[in-house]
Amino acid sequence: MKLEKTVINRKLGVLDIIIFLIIVSILYLAISPGIKGNVNTSGIQVSTDIRNLPMYVLKSVGRMTGAYVLSLMFTLVYGYIAAHNEKAEKVMVPVLDILQSIPVLSFLPAVVLGLIALFPSHNIGLELSCIVLIFTGQAWNMTFSFYNSIKILPKDLKEASGVFGLNKWQNFKKLEVPFAIIGLVWNSMMSWAGGWFFLMACEMFTLKGKDFRLEGIGSFLQTAASQGDKKALAWGIAALILVIVVLDQLFWKPVTVWADKFKMELTESSEIPRSFVLTLLRRSVIVEFLIEKVYEPVAENLNDAIDRFLVKLMSKERTKGKKIGFTVRCIVRVLVYGLLLYSGFNAFKLLMHLSKNEWGRILPSVGYSFLRVIAAQVIALIWTVPVGVAIGMNKKVANVLQPIIQVVASIPATALFPVILIYFMNKLGGLNIASVILMLMGTQWYILFNVIAGAMSIPEDLKAAAKTFGIKGWKKWKVLILPSIFPYLLTGMVTATGGCWNASIVSEYVNFGGRTISTIGLGALISEATEKGNYPLLLIATIIMCIVVVGVNKTLWKRLYILSEEKFKIEL
Repeated sequence: MKLEKTVINRKLGVLDIIIFLIIVSILYLAISPGIKGNVNTSGIQVSTDIRNLPMYVLKSVGRMTGAYVLSLMFTLVYGYIAAHNEKAEKVMVPVLDILQSIPVLSFLPAVVLGLIALFPSHNIGLELSCIVLIFTGQAWNMTFSFYNSIKILPKDLKEASGVFGLNKWQNFKKLEVPFAIIGLVWNSMMSWAGGWFFLMACEMFTLKGKDFRLEGIGSFLQTAASQGDKKALAWGIAALILVIVVLDQLFWKPVTVWADKFKMELTESSEIPRSFVLTLLRRSVIVEFLIEKVYEPVAENLNDAIDRFLVKLMSKERTKGKKIGFTVRCIVRVLVYGLLLYSGFNAFKLLMHLSKNEWGRILPSVGYSFLRVIAAQVIALIWTVPVGVAIGMNKKVANVLQPIIQVVASIPATALFPVILIYFMNKLGGLNIASVILMLMGTQWYILFNVIAGAMSIPEDLKAAAKTFGIKGWKKWKVLILPSIFPYLLTGMVTATGGCWNASIVSEYVNFGGRTISTIGLGALISEATEKGNYPLLLIATIIMCIVVVGVNKTLWKRLYILSEEKFKIEL
């Protein structure tokens, strides 16, 4: 594929100023409830008695499921709108960049205090806040994947949907979702693994000097690590691994095998992936009865109802006056700009409380964290691309490595971090090296899973053509593999970079064995500010982190996304 230079306007404009105000506003609105908020603890004590592990695991899986369902709904709605509305896309994609770069701890004040205020006499608020916080670690890479899949949808398929007269809903369910399903499934697995990663931070944390705790496997592991209880920590990790293996075999493996049928190709692969659980479900009389008598009638009626609703909606849109639409847009814009200015002004007032010493800590922190992020990403690229391609293009390799990788990726690096700390604290580099390893362990899977999805999406027709023409080795990588996986690799890199910055909050500031270990970095500043309730420092550190991530996305990833849309589509 011949590459042509793409010219991009990189001048600072009004949109950039608006995006900056959005960054400041989102962060101020997230942090402001904690400034004057009354912080009350949950009153729950987490036991390290291993007899409590089964119940703790069930509670954590329930929270993870709730967060994943919320993430999937957000993905389909947000990704669809961003991909189809050019005006909204100019704001929604940068905002998505902002959201994925905001660390989980920066959402704590608004989420926790807001939901606790709604349910003051119950623990429901803390439970919901935990689900929402896990959601903030799951949703963004799924949304990026779905959005990018719609953007690279082949023109042939779009034209075919137009010929068949499909409306927006039919186009969504019959074309866009099936085309995006492979990438969405693999990013869902990555999001689930990411949920395990941040579970320890979401089930047990300190806000404004007070502890919040929920019973779960994450809080169990964090309590065991804080107390230095190696026996409880080992049992907790073993229980977590067992749950991950069971979930992989009962759910994720069948889903990946099912998703393979959505591969875009004319020639079917000779090696068909299989799942023992999926085979049993397909042969089950009860499942067949439920599908035929319950699911299909309900789904058909629901589809008909949505189709009728969309037809009526589209007919009403044609009869609406332009003047009413213009008035509504003006009102919405005034309200949005007013909110941005108000929250931006108050945010700058809050930043005036920062001391000279705190301002002086920011620049070195940015530099050290940036170097760690680059190091983690380079190391991840070196091994994830060849391994991901091998798994995605070779069913025999996939049958061996895929289950192992899914299990290993789902084991939260934060659970293993105490073991890493014990080894590295007395070695050269200390926490500086250990934090890079934790970033790598937590985010390399974003790249790997997307590469696997990209390699699996390569049509068998192209593979057969490459074999027929004797294209092998580096030439095969150059003309077939790299161009085919490029959009998926790009999505993995974008989300992994944001994930690295997110991981810095738990890798640069660690509570272990009753003492706090930290190093210089933005993540350490955010963790320290959250624990001490220093909201000006929390705000400026998070703003700087978002600006760095958005700046990299605008100058690097945006150029590559445009290249991906223009040069690396697979057209029929």
